Amino acid sequence: MHVLVAEDGGIVGYVVGRALLDQGEILNLGVTLPARRRGIGAALVRRLLAVFSTAGVREAFLEVRESNFAAQRLYQSFGFHDVGRRSRYYRRPVEDAVILRAAIPAVGPVA
Repeated sequence: MHVLVAEDGGIVGYVVGRALLDQGEILNLGVTLPARRRGIGAALVRRLLAVFSTAGVREAFLEVRESNFAAQRLYQSFGFHDVGRRSRYYRRPVEDAVILRAAIPAVGPVA
């Protein structure tokens, strides 16, 4: 399990992911309301994908609410694309999840 935290006088964001063999999954990403639209979410995703790459992960997955267009745009900027749906996955309110996948490039040898 990987947990990365962004701080700016306190915790302003976090991302949680896990990796097994060559697959990774972003489980949760959150940024406080006052800290949004400052690139914190993107920085956390970028760092987690780098951790995945170093660990030999070659593809990553995640689920996002169908209505969360901002999050979908963020993930698409990292090469994620729609590969499926999970009907009624979310509760309060009930909503479908969009399943996204991205290929992760291999890290070259470290000198």
